Amino acid sequence: MNEPVETDKDGNALTLIDLIDDGVDIHEQVDLLIRSKQLYRFLDKCLDSRELDIIIYRYGLYGRKPHTQSETAARLGISRSYVSRIEKKAIEKLKRMYDTTPF
Repeated sequence: MNEPVETDKDGNALTLIDLIDDGVDIHEQVDLLIRSKQLYRFLDKCLDSRELDIIIYRYGLYGRKPHTQSETAARLGISRSYVSRIEKKAIEKLKRMYDTTPF
């Protein structure tokens, strides 16, 4: 990626990364992709079915539209505060997985 592939009009070497650079940090994109893949593995590994349903519905995972806690509560027939507690517990479980699992 950093090998010179041609030169610009001033004679400066251009690398492949220079030619395809769109202003987005490649390292950041790779990190996000790795963490996203980890998240999907962790969802099934550490959440129970109710926690999983709430996290998927709330945050719009698997290509779905995100919803509010109130919408989630109405869908599941539970109170908004109960959705909040379950969501908080699920996020804490996921955070522990991230903290204890190496890349």
